[in-house]
Amino acid sequence: MSFASKLKDFVLAHPAINNSYLTRFSEGRISKEEFKLFSVQFFAFVKHFPRILATLLANTPDNKAADELVKILTSELGDGEPRRRHEYLYHKFLISIGIDPNQAAKQEWLSSTVEYIEGLAKLYSHKDYSVALGASFGLEHMAISMWDQLIPGIMHLKQKEADFAKMNTVYWTFHRALEEQHEESMNKALEDINAEDMDALRKGCSEVLDYLAGFWLGLEARKETCKAA
Repeated sequence: MSFASKLKDFVLAHPAINNSYLTRFSEGRISKEEFKLFSVQFFAFVKHFPRILATLLANTPDNKAADELVKILTSELGDGEPRRRHEYLYHKFLISIGIDPNQAAKQEWLSSTVEYIEGLAKLYSHKDYSVALGASFGLEHMAISMWDQLIPGIMHLKQKEADFAKMNTVYWTFHRALEEQHEESMNKALEDINAEDMDALRKGCSEVLDYLAGFWLGLEARKETCKAA
């Protein structure tokens, strides 16, 4: 088994994508208040990820890996089509559930959200490029599992909650359709890695998933507060 395959197995077993919050979400067992909180907090990632990824690209010393990261970044920015830019699609989603994107951008983040976004930025700009690349590998390889839990929950809420009947789900379904390409790009980026870089790659991968797991824990901790709202 290749190093990349072993690292992917580690990703798929991690609590970042195996946790009680995502399980409840996938089954539609979250309240309207929880869903709106999630939508605003996830917006932090949507807004800041292109900047964070661009930092990794700028620091990438290997042209082959840079080529693959460019593919992911340009995908995030709509592949030259502004109206396919992922943040633009997310704005349409927010509006469709009654949230003004401008107001959402001003809302306070949970401390767990702050730690996630700041952790991503720290890892993607790490002085050891292998740590940064490992973080990118971890984030891209957890994505399919994450979308495959979020999308069923979103569709369930759209069907059962009158307030969400007109929800625009394009951001979620469009993003999911791209993830196999992103995974393949990261696999190619790791094709020429040296044995001495493997520990650093594992470190970056593990730490980025820990930050993501903390993001979900922060949302789960607000379950009762949202019920009382």
